[in-house]
Amino acid sequence: MSHFSQIKTQIRNLSSLKAALTDLGVDWKEGPCDVRGYRGQKQTAEVAIEQDNGYDVGFAWNGSEYELVADLQFWNQNLTVDRFLSKVTQRYAYHTVLSETAHKGFQVSEEQQNADGSIRLVLQRWSA
Repeated sequence: MSHFSQIKTQIRNLSSLKAALTDLGVDWKEGPCDVRGYRGQKQTAEVAIEQDNGYDVGFAWNGSEYELVADLQFWNQNLTVDRFLSKVTQRYAYHTVLSETAHKGFQVSEEQQNADGSIRLVLQRWSA
C-alpha cells in the first residue's frame, strides 16, 4: 500500500522556494491546494507540482519548514528525489542570499557558475 511521505528540508521562505522551482523550469501551482496521492488520498500543500501520472508532489508547511510531500512510489520527475531536492535547495539558497543581502543594501557585482555546479557570488555595498 502506498502513502504520502514527508521529507524534511531547511526551506522556510516561500518566495525563495517558488523562485527556485521557477528557475528549474518546474511548473507549479500556488496553494493552498491538494496534492493527490494513492487511491484518492489528498494532502494540502502551499505549492503543488502536478505530474502526468495523476499523482502530485508538493511542499507543505509543518510549522517550522516546508516539507516535500509526495507518494514516492509514483514519483515521476526527471530527477531522483534526492537530486531534485538538492537542486531545489541550491536555487532556494541562492534566492535567499540575494533577498537577504538586497534587504541589507548589497547588490551582486559578480556571479559565476562553476563547473562543479556551485555558484560564486560577489556582493558589494556602497557606504556614504
